[in-house]
Amino acid sequence: MSLTIIIIETVVMTLAFTAMILIPLIRNPVWWIHDYPKDIQEEYFKTHERVPSEFFSKTVLIKKSCAVLFALVLLLALMKLAGAYSFLSALALSYGIWLFIDWYDCLFLDWVLFANLKAVRLPGTEHMDAAYHQKRYHFIQSLWGMLIGLIPCLIGAGLYAWLFC
Repeated sequence: MSLTIIIIETVVMTLAFTAMILIPLIRNPVWWIHDYPKDIQEEYFKTHERVPSEFFSKTVLIKKSCAVLFALVLLLALMKLAGAYSFLSALALSYGIWLFIDWYDCLFLDWVLFANLKAVRLPGTEHMDAAYHQKRYHFIQSLWGMLIGLIPCLIGAGLYAWLFC
């Protein structure tokens, strides 16, 4: 496998992930309301119509499932492009990229941008600086992301090994 290709793939995936998150978030912060801490959600719902925000609600499951399926297809293409040669190399590559993006999401997008970018604050919660700076909440969400990421990465590595090895 080529390290240069892996680095390029990771950078491209990180940029795509950032765009996929930030563009809808800046246009309409309510789109990602299920990813906001509960105290921010509750403050928002005091003055706005309640929308599904629980992890297992139909809306959230559809959004997350589409994202995971999209990630699976992209990871398969990235494994092929990088020249993965076995199930384990495909899994290491795909999960490595997943982990990088998961940590980037937590450490930069959530802890820096989300906490400080006023454009992503839900209407009526602009005053909740402490709630937007909750590092523990985003760290725990990142741990869940690491666990959830195993699913498409294992499936993708299995499909890759079945199709190409």
